[in-house]
Amino acid sequence: MEARTGAARGPGGPPGFAGRKGPDLTTGPIGSALILFALPVLGSNILQSLNGSANAVWVSHVLGEAALTATSNANQIMFLMLGAVFGLSMASNIMIGQAMGARDPEMVKRVVGTSTAFFIFVSLSVGVLGAALTPHILDAMRTPAGAREDAIAYLRVIFSAMPFMYFFSYVMMAQRGTGDSRTPFYFSLLAVGMDIALNPLLIMGIGPFPRLGIAGSATSTLISQTVTLAAMIVHLYRSGSVLMLRPGEFRMLIPDFGLIRTLVMKGLPMGFQMMVTSLAAVTMMSLVNRHGVETAAAYGAAAQVWTYVQMPAMALGAAVSSMAAQNVGAGKMDRVERVARSGVLYAFLFTGIPVLTIYLADPWVLRAFLPASSPALAIAVHINSYVLWGFIFFGIAFIFSGVVRATGAVWPPLVAMIVSLWVVRIPLANILEPRMGVDGLWLSFPIGSLTTLILAGGYFMWGGWRKARMLTTTTPATDEPDTGFGQPMIEEAEALAEAAREAKEPEKAG
Repeated sequence: MEARTGAARGPGGPPGFAGRKGPDLTTGPIGSALILFALPVLGSNILQSLNGSANAVWVSHVLGEAALTATSNANQIMFLMLGAVFGLSMASNIMIGQAMGARDPEMVKRVVGTSTAFFIFVSLSVGVLGAALTPHILDAMRTPAGAREDAIAYLRVIFSAMPFMYFFSYVMMAQRGTGDSRTPFYFSLLAVGMDIALNPLLIMGIGPFPRLGIAGSATSTLISQTVTLAAMIVHLYRSGSVLMLRPGEFRMLIPDFGLIRTLVMKGLPMGFQMMVTSLAAVTMMSLVNRHGVETAAAYGAAAQVWTYVQMPAMALGAAVSSMAAQNVGAGKMDRVERVARSGVLYAFLFTGIPVLTIYLADPWVLRAFLPASSPALAIAVHINSYVLWGFIFFGIAFIFSGVVRATGAVWPPLVAMIVSLWVVRIPLANILEPRMGVDGLWLSFPIGSLTTLILAGGYFMWGGWRKARMLTTTTPATDEPDTGFGQPMIEEAEALAEAAREAKEPEKAG
């Protein structure tokens, strides 16, 4: 019986292993598991948005517009760097999820060891090179001369924090791969709370804290990320997490170049997708700017609302990706299909309700970002009338892409995004604007989102993603239905049968 409780590999192994904090996503009800997984992810996303807003408030009110311009320029670089590493973190998340689903703790350790070594190398390289090249990077961005000095001071500290930010992101994503989204949320809460509290103290030098000016805002990020990362690692060690390497397992830190190749080849398309999206947003902003300050301000306010409208779908996308990855590893492709159906239903519901609410509540919702007397307020309401409903398409497409990526098929979602943004939305905006005026820009949004849905949904229905894998050691897909009698019940039945046989042997001997 000891062999049964050991770290077995494959579908005949144990249903879980020591340190698994989240639920087994390969068994049990799908709908409730999706919601319970997605809610902490949604909470983490909201916290990050609130943190950025709070930091901007402190910088602008204490240091002025030039300082805010400096942080805005520097943050564009930071988001670009984090977007690039996001794909690598997501690839590691999916690989861990597939290994967890396959009941292969040794593979989980191998993925963790290689990913850890790779992330340390990448993050330190980015931090050192970025700090050295900061002035040149900002000059290439044409940062205004009045904000250049502040931007250099801010960005150099951010690059110093980058290794900790990278690793913090990686560890959080890895935990979600094991099925645990609550622990990352709790530590996000700690990091954001600490960052918000330290910002004014370090900017203004309150009490025993030094007065660092704009560098204080970046230093608060450095301190909060470092302290929270250390606390999270200590917690994972104490809780016996499968993600933590222990004495005798440090050999796993020797890079497996096959796994690194998978991380890069699968992670870069996902990171590139974020960069493609960001570049499209910058391009669209340049088109909007041509219509004057009021229209640009209205667009900026509406975009703030859109950020929160997208969050439920993005959280559900992370949930279906982690859940699908584990079921892919377990070979339960019928359950992957059911995860997708549940995700689509919830995305429609949890995106549609905010959209409807905003339609009914405008302009009061937009007054959070624009004064009631601003001429831009009516323009923002008009923009929402064109754009908002398209986010329902976006939400459903995000679910399809999340499920597809969970198998390792990462290129089709990227192609769908490139086509919808750069073949449809941006060109269509340029074509419609001379004919419809600025409304042509707004109409291009839902049409682009609908294109994403058609492409993502079409590939989900008829593409070859079901045969894709990130790890060749995971269980082959089967078409056997998930009856609910998962591995725990099978093992229990086997144990009972063995006990019954042992009980009968003395009777036969007698």
